[in-house]
Amino acid sequence: METILLQINNEKAYKLIEDLEALNIVKVLQKNIKPKESLSKKFAGSLNLTNQEYEDFQQHIKDSRNEWERDF
Repeated sequence: METILLQINNEKAYKLIEDLEALNIVKVLQKNIKPKESLSKKFAGSLNLTNQEYEDFQQHIKDSRNEWERDF
């Protein structure tokens, strides 16, 4: 027998693999199921800005939006 590593790109594939395993066609050796983490949790606290830096960043965003809307 040959061992291969698969990347699952679609949730529906899990059911297919389970069906193949039930038919003794394949055997799942290891499941690396990692819960999907939201981006807000993943990056929370990763950017520490001072109050002034935060205000400057917010102003930059407002200015950018105004420039975008001005072009139309």
